[in-house]
Amino acid sequence: MTKPYVRLDKNNAVVLLVDHQAGLLSLVRDIEPDKFKNNVLALADLAKYFNLPTILTTSFEQGPNGPLVPELKELFPTAPYIARPGQINAWDNQDFVNAVKATGKKQLIIAGVVTEVCVAFPALSALAEGYEVFIVTDASGTFNEMTRSAAWQRMIAAGAQMMTWFGAACELHRDWRNDVEGLGRLFSNHIPDYRNLITSYSTFQK
Repeated sequence: MTKPYVRLDKNNAVVLLVDHQAGLLSLVRDIEPDKFKNNVLALADLAKYFNLPTILTTSFEQGPNGPLVPELKELFPTAPYIARPGQINAWDNQDFVNAVKATGKKQLIIAGVVTEVCVAFPALSALAEGYEVFIVTDASGTFNEMTRSAAWQRMIAAGAQMMTWFGAACELHRDWRNDVEGLGRLFSNHIPDYRNLITSYSTFQK
């Protein structure tokens, strides 16, 4: 059954960064490590650019999962930071759920490691509670393409939308006339080839 088009709304969205931890990142094999980290930081920069509330969470930091990627802590020094003592599904942690509900937003933009667990479990739980869920696929990672595909299919079947950080940025922005330089800078910082477009644009503006 085809579902109606539901687009991201910057006034109704919150970004959930789930378990981007040093130990877990070493498990990601479905995307190159450098590209993956760039995509995660691009999503983080997107959240800051659009002034979206952002929630950070980790699972069992003192174990092999390790600490949160330090760049995320630096980017969001005042954001809610939920260090879960053991719950695998972030939605099983009441502090995390309370932080989400406190934003008052109904659209959840979720990314994390690993896709079929740390992303899928809270996504499915949130969908069951009536939230609109958007998965940033290229800022989420897992062991291989097979496990990634299984996770995507499971979430899609439950109503989640699969997106990339670039697609999410464009849908949130809606119209280039809102701000060319700011969005162009965001893209240029994370897509080297995009810098050529902005260079061309800037040249014609002189």
